[in-house]
Amino acid sequence: LSEVPTMAVEKVFVYNNTSIVQDEILAHRLGLIPIRADPRLFEYRNQGDEEGTEIDTLQFQLKIKCSRNPQAAKESSDPNELYFNHKVYSKHMTWVPLGNQTDLFPDADFRPVHDDILIALLRPGQEIDVLMHCVKGIGKDHAKFSPVATASYRLLPDITLLQPVEDDAAEMLQKCFSPGVIEIQNIKGKKVARVANARLDTFSREVFRHEGLKNLVRLARVRNHYIFSVESTGILPPDVLVSEAIKILMGKCQRFLNELDSVPME
Repeated sequence: LSEVPTMAVEKVFVYNNTSIVQDEILAHRLGLIPIRADPRLFEYRNQGDEEGTEIDTLQFQLKIKCSRNPQAAKESSDPNELYFNHKVYSKHMTWVPLGNQTDLFPDADFRPVHDDILIALLRPGQEIDVLMHCVKGIGKDHAKFSPVATASYRLLPDITLLQPVEDDAAEMLQKCFSPGVIEIQNIKGKKVARVANARLDTFSREVFRHEGLKNLVRLARVRNHYIFSVESTGILPPDVLVSEAIKILMGKCQRFLNELDSVPME
C-alpha cells in the first residue's frame, strides 16, 4: 500500500489548455491515472533533477482539439454526434520515448492501465496540449504511487453448528450467511444444514437476530489463519505486489539486524 513503488505522472508541462478544467486540476487528474509500466525497470529520480533521463523517466504527450462535425444532423443535440474529440480519455495519452528508450524497451507498451478514464470534456475550439513526466515513487509520498486500490487482511471465520438444523430453520440459517457458506442437504427426506465454506462469510452476525437460531450456531475466528486481500490498480498483478512487499519487509528486517550487530555490547 505504501512502499511498493510504481510509476506515476509527477510533472505536467502545459503548453496549451483552453478547456474548462484548470491547469492544476488537470495535472492532478493526470497524476492519478495508473500507468502500466514495470517500476522495476526504472531508477528513482534524484531530487533536484529538472531533466529526466531514459532510466528514471517516462514521457507521455496529450494533444487533442475539439471540432464540430459538419455531417451532424441540424436537429441533433447529442454531443457525440455534434462534435469530434469532445471527450478526452486516457487512451489519448501517447508514450514519447526519451533518449534510447526504444532500444532499452523494444517490446514495451507503456500506456495507462485503462483506456476509458475520462480526463476532461471539450467544446469546439477548445484544446489540451500537455507533456507529462512519469517518475518512480511510493505511496508513502503520494497516494498516486500506491499500486493497490485496497489491501486488507482478516482472520479465517470458524462457524460451528451446535446441533442439527433442519427444514425451515435450515433455510432461514442459509439466508443469514453469505452465499456459499451454508448448504442444505437432503438426508432421509429432511433438509439439513451444514457449513460448506466458512471462508466466504463476512461476519454479518445476522443469525443472532433470530431467537430460534442464535443458540444453534457458534461464530469464532481461527487465530493463526489470515486471509489477505490485495486489489491491484492494474499496474502489477497482485502476486507480484505481495512478493515485492515481502522483499521490502525482508530488507527492513535485515537492516534492523545489521544495526543490532553494529551496536557494541556491554
